[in-house]
Amino acid sequence: MAVIALASASGSPGVTTTALGLALMWPRPVLLLEADPTGGSGLLAGYFRGTREYDAGLIELALTASNLSDAVADVARPIEGTAVSFVVGTRSHTQASALRDLWAPLAEVLSELEATGQDVIVDAGRLGLHGSPEPLLDAADLLLLVSRTTLPNLSALRSWAEAFQRPALDWHQSAVLLIGEGRPYNARDVSGAVNLPVLASLPDDPESAAVFSQGAQPPKKFDTGPLPRALNAAIASIHSTITRRRHELLEGARS
Repeated sequence: MAVIALASASGSPGVTTTALGLALMWPRPVLLLEADPTGGSGLLAGYFRGTREYDAGLIELALTASNLSDAVADVARPIEGTAVSFVVGTRSHTQASALRDLWAPLAEVLSELEATGQDVIVDAGRLGLHGSPEPLLDAADLLLLVSRTTLPNLSALRSWAEAFQRPALDWHQSAVLLIGEGRPYNARDVSGAVNLPVLASLPDDPESAAVFSQGAQPPKKFDTGPLPRALNAAIASIHSTITRRRHELLEGARS
């Protein structure tokens, strides 16, 4: 499919939880990259509940003097029983500056993984922080701005949305992924306010979200519950959006 990046304009709307949820529901092999400059791994501390220790990640990639493609494969770790592998982010926000020269070449390597049958989901955390992985956001086939629908969240989203509005002939596109639509604003309200399409909406379901964010035991009938269903619908929308965009651009190039 492609490289999909997730980021937020403010607060903690659920970027890490959403990125992991998408990865675990993904229909083919996928690499989940923790690129949040705030440091500390939401996967190791949250989903794995501290049972897995940091042994290699982005810092090792930044220090590599060899082939970066091989280095990504070396530091990626599997989530057993799934088709997901992941690259851990920094241990501390103080390490973010050491990654400045990594992002651009890493973006090229990630874009090449599609040819091997592997997609990439990037958890880029909050926008505007020191060490933000901007080259990854610029190079992603699709950037999803994750937001709740409260006025403070939408105000922050609007301030960033203009920066990610793409030219008509750009391969790379941006859209909004809402958490808790209708609390209080709906997708049409949001799209009109920020001038970006709303690609998908996920329910505000703390109990189900805790499965991804805290490694909690799934509640009864979790697999058929509202959050997994919405994640699967979001994946279908992501796929159709990228496929349609590529088709449009190819048709345009031929005409």
